[in-house]
This record gives sequence, structure tokens and C-alpha cells, in this order.
Amino acid sequence: MATIAKSGIWVLVVVVGLMVSPSESQTCSSLNITNNIFSKCNALPYLSASLHWTYNASNSTLSIAFSAKPPQADGWVAWAINPNSLKMLGSQALLAYKSNGGPPTVKQYNISAYNLSTVGNKLSYEVSDVSSLESGGIITIFAKWKLPDKTEKINQVWQVGPVMQGLPGIHPTKGDNVLSLESLQLAGSGGSNSPTASPAPGPGSSTPGSLSPAPSNGSTPSSTSRITVGFNMGLLFSFVSVASLMGL
Repeated sequence: MATIAKSGIWVLVVVVGLMVSPSESQTCSSLNITNNIFSKCNALPYLSASLHWTYNASNSTLSIAFSAKPPQADGWVAWAINPNSLKMLGSQALLAYKSNGGPPTVKQYNISAYNLSTVGNKLSYEVSDVSSLESGGIITIFAKWKLPDKTEKINQVWQVGPVMQGLPGIHPTKGDNVLSLESLQLAGSGGSNSPTASPAPGPGSSTPGSLSPAPSNGSTPSSTSRITVGFNMGLLFSFVSVASLMGL
């Protein structure tokens, strides 16, 4: 009976550990985005990145806080929208990195080529309220994007990479770095976000940190996290009931 009781305790520990999914615990729920200004958060599927966001359909503005850990202390992170397709080439990017040990700065890149030294800095979108910060090794980019009227879905691209000789260098061209592409459903009846694993080179992407964001717009857990926690709570209560009947 003692052996059964010990087994029951270990099962309980495992169930409690599953109450928050690993991706949520390492990104959205562990980041301290203050003031509840974002209505949603997506734990992105690659590069341990996350995106807090609010979309105002009345004026087609998207406020974002993109967080990721660069591959090295002085590396870069980037988040972009591609107006035409799910790939890096053609995307409109915000890239942040620390230079000379100072705070991170944000640069804009119109990714018309893979060599950032040859591309332009004027984006096809109006972007405002741009800022960035670093906390605990995590860089977060804040921005407000003015999208075309009645936009319901965007193609987002994110990436991380090194800084070499004070400038953003080329990111790895294999593994998660070529999978960091995903459509983001902002409004309408398109359903949930649709991850896409189409390899494509290009730059920009969270783990715990204490963040104080730039202006934007209310934070509630995503529906996915609510469903996950509710389901695991049900498992926990079911186990406790069974354990009580067994006299554990």
C-alpha cells in the first residue's frame, strides 16, 4: 500500500507539472509585459520567441511586443511582416541589437536581398511608437503598424542572429532559423493561426524577463492557454478523486 501511495504522489507531481504547457511557461506567461496593454500573446513555434499583440480593426493598427533571445549576448532579433508571401525575402522588418554594450536599438529593413548592407531602410508600412529593451538576455521590440484597411491576416517572419564588427550578421541557414514563418489571423472568420514550415532564408525572435513596454493597447491569456489549463485542471481533480477512493 505504501508503494501505491508513493506512485500516486509521483503521478500527482507529473500532472501538476503539465498544468502549464512548456511553450507558455517559457514565453507568454513568464514575460512581465506590464500595464495589460496587449489583448493576446502567441508563443511562436520556433526560436523560443513570443508575440504580444493587439489589433484594432476600426483603424487597422497592429500593436506588437516581440520578444526573443539572441544567439549571443550582442546578437540581434527581428520581427517582420511580408505583404506578399510567407518568406523572408520581401518582408518589412524591425531588427534590434545592442551596439558597444549599450541598450538595444531598432533599425528598419526592407528585405529586398539577403545582404542587409544592400537593402533599403524605408518600409512599405507606416510604423510608429518603435522602441526596444533588453532584460535577462531577452530583447523586446515594441511597435505599432498601420496596415491596409480591412486587413484580417498577415504573414509574419521572425529571426535571430549574430552581430559581427558592430553590424547584424547572417543568421544560421538550417534548423529553426529557416522555419520561423507563420500566418497570424488578426480578425475575421479565418480561425486560429496556421503554422507554416516552408524553409526560407532571412533575418528576427522569448524567455523570462521584466519588461516595461512602449505605448500600445489589455492582456488576457490566449484561448489556447485557457483551454490547456482547464483541461489539465480537470486531470488533476480526477486524479485527486481517484486517489481519495484508493486511500492514498
